[in-house]
Formats: sequence, C-alpha cells, structure tokens
Amino acid sequence: MLRRFTRHVYFQVFIAILIGVAIGHFFPAFGQSLKPLSDGFIRLIKMITPPLIFTTIVCGASQISDLKTLGRIGGKTIVYFEVVTTLALLIGMMMVNLIGPGTGMNLQPGSADVHALAQYQTVVQHDSGLVGFLLNIIPPSFLSPFSSGDMLQIVVIACLFAVALSYLGEKGQPLLTFFDGISEVLFKIVGFIMKLAPLGALGAMGFAVGKYGLSALHSLGMLLITVYVATIFFLVVVIGTICRMSGFGLLKLLNHMKGEILLVLATTSSESVFPQLIRKLEGLGCPKQVVGIVMPLGYSFNLDGTCVAQVICAMFIAQAYGVPMTWGDQIALMVLSMVSSKGAAGVSGAGFVTLLATLTAFRHIPIEGAALILGVDRFISEIRAVTNMIGNAVATLVISGLEKERDNARMALVLSRRGID
Repeated sequence: MLRRFTRHVYFQVFIAILIGVAIGHFFPAFGQSLKPLSDGFIRLIKMITPPLIFTTIVCGASQISDLKTLGRIGGKTIVYFEVVTTLALLIGMMMVNLIGPGTGMNLQPGSADVHALAQYQTVVQHDSGLVGFLLNIIPPSFLSPFSSGDMLQIVVIACLFAVALSYLGEKGQPLLTFFDGISEVLFKIVGFIMKLAPLGALGAMGFAVGKYGLSALHSLGMLLITVYVATIFFLVVVIGTICRMSGFGLLKLLNHMKGEILLVLATTSSESVFPQLIRKLEGLGCPKQVVGIVMPLGYSFNLDGTCVAQVICAMFIAQAYGVPMTWGDQIALMVLSMVSSKGAAGVSGAGFVTLLATLTAFRHIPIEGAALILGVDRFISEIRAVTNMIGNAVATLVISGLEKERDNARMALVLSRRGID
C-alpha cells in the first residue's frame, strides 16, 4: 500500500516541492538555475492544451443533437460565471476596505520602480477596454489561436466547428470519430508529460525560494494577508454554499483534487492541470458534453481567484498613494476588472497583466504602483491559480447537476473514496 502511494505522481510532486524549497533556501543561486525545469514543463502543458481544448469542445458539443440544449447549457454557464465572479469581486472589495493594507504608506508618484513593469506593459494592448476585448475574441485566422495559445479564441473556433459538425448529422459522424481518436491520443501524451510534473514543481519552488527567499513571505505582508483572507472567505462561504446546494461537500472535492491543487501551487498555473481535471470531472459523473463546454469556457470567463486578487491589488495601490476612491469609483473598478480578466488564462503572467490593463483603463490609480506588487506576485499567483481551478471544477459539477445529467451516485461514491480515484 505504502509503495503504491509513494509511486503516485502527486506524492512525488509533494516531495519535489519540499526539496525545491530546501535547495532554494540553502543554495539560492543553484535554486534559481532550476527555473528551466519549470518553464519546460509549463511549455509542454501549454503545447498540448490548445488542441485538447478544441477536441474536448468539439467532441462534447457535437454529441448534443439539439442546438437549443447547447444554447441552454452555454447560457446557464455564462450566467453562473458572471454571478460568481461578481461575488468574488465584491468580497475582494469588501476585504480591502475592511483591512486597508495600503493605508498609511503615503507614497508619492515616482517612488516606484517603473522599469520593472516594462516586460508586462508590452503585453497590455492599447485597446484593452470593452470594444478591444470583444474584437480580440475574433481570431485573425483559423490557426492563429493555436500558435498564440489564446484560449478564448480557441473556444470561439471550437464552438463554431462543433455547431457546424452537429448540423451535418450522419455525414459528420466519421469526423467526430476522428476527433474522438485524436482526443484519446492527446490524453495519452498528457500522461507522458505528467510524469515530468515533479521536475516542474522542483524547478518552480527552487527558483521562487532562491530568488525571493523565505523572507519574501513577509514582504508587503498585509497585502498577502488581505488576498488570502478574502480568497479563503470566498471559497468557504460562496463556493462552499454553492457546493452544498448542489449536493456535495467542498472539503470532499478538495480532498479528491489534492494532487491537482499541489501541482497548481507549485507551478502557479491552473493550466498545468487542465487535461487531468477534465478526466477527473468525467470520473465524478459529469457528462462529456457538459465538461467539454463548461471547462474551456471557465478557463476564460470564470477566473474567481484573479478577480478577488485584482481588485485588492488595485485598491492597495490606491491606498498606498492616498488616492480617494468613492463607491462609484470602486464599482467602476470592479466592472473594469471583470472585463479585463476575461481570457487571461492563456497569457503569460496573466494576473499581473490584467492588473495593468485595469489600471490603464481606470486612470485614477498610478499605474507605476503596480511595481509594488511584483515582489509578492509569485505568492499571490499561488492562491489565485488554485482558486481559479477550484471554481471551474465546482462550476462543471453544478451545471451538470442543473442539467440533471450528473451521475450523483457515482459522484458520492468517488468523493467518499470508496470509488476509483
């Protein structure tokens, strides 16, 4: 039994995290040199994710013969996402006003290191408002999203392809069978890549601790405390309540996904577990067609952790510079945060990039203050990515339940650990 447990990839990830922390602490220079291990693992995952999203949506949505059903599932999903992300933004705003992490810093414009922002500002598009967001949904060509990794554009192409395929009826069946086979091949490749997960975790933690040191956990401590308190409050109260209303427990689900949580914590990327999370949700009794719609949409539209952290960081900068924020200003900031967060999952350094996009559009808060966040963004990214992943897993289970397509007996069996993990 013990031997079987130690051979599990996620036990190896846990050990790799501990080794990475030790290397980064005692041999910081060597720890920083391990970063390519993490970068290589993330690149492998990012390489396989675009075609996997495409085939998952096509195979799932094409199995829904009634387009009204497809529209109903999509509609419920978008409404659910917007309600939950709004609650995430409200909780983030409530906590940052209550704790006031930046109050009393009394910074003056020009006091931050603006040069540190250069690599991120180049990613922020000049038309980052609503019109720019809507135009950016439309890919310039059919294949370009697959090379750029733009998840939202891939979702659009896959949905159009799936709808057209469903209209073909029997003529489209050979093509659907082909994509089913491609999907199986891609999941097999994912299995190969996941064997490298411990190396990716080792490199990520070695680099983080080697560069920032364990003392970095105390830098801008009140900001970190605010983000973590708000996020945990959101998970326990909002997500926990949604889980209970849908007939399952959040703690049992987290226990079932502990391996994925560990990997996301190490890599700070929710994409790193996207492929195996799809399989786990199907194993929990969610139908393939619902998983194929909700999960890819969730990675573009349902970034709960990003929303919580983003408004807190923006308000922290405002407080640090003494910028007065009326309730109207705060509502406008939340709306901009919701818009700029869409599609962030496919962008490198997405959480920080979307913060810059929000500040660029909002204009009231000095954008140079974002440099204050850079020192602790690695630690904010951990809770942000984990929350995004949990939120999308819960959303898939909830929508499956609302559609009365979820196998509740299997879900209960698996979550009680009597079933196959």
